[in-house]
Amino acid sequence: MNLRTRLLVLTPLAAASLVAAPTALAAVPVSAPAAVPAATCSVSGVLENGKVHLSGGGFTPGPAYVYGSAGFGGTVEIAENGGFQVMNVAPGQYSVRQGGELTQCSS
Repeated sequence: MNLRTRLLVLTPLAAASLVAAPTALAAVPVSAPAAVPAATCSVSGVLENGKVHLSGGGFTPGPAYVYGSAGFGGTVEIAENGGFQVMNVAPGQYSVRQGGELTQCSS
């Protein structure tokens, strides 16, 4: 093929690929960002010693404040896995505050 014939054949093909590329990229689905796990907290049933255990997960590692209706309150350190445990506290309603988020503990 001579140069003129090659240009006549290849130019439309090159132009078509440039037009199709943005359309192909737009068709690629965009995945939603991973959801941040919701923090949870629970109170165990009353143990033989009359106390309960608090445990939670899904928190951000670092300090958090636990407080309850039974007078217990204090800072707990959330582990790297997002969990914590507070052993042998008086039965009652408990909450965990970390940053601006308040999580009610279920029993």
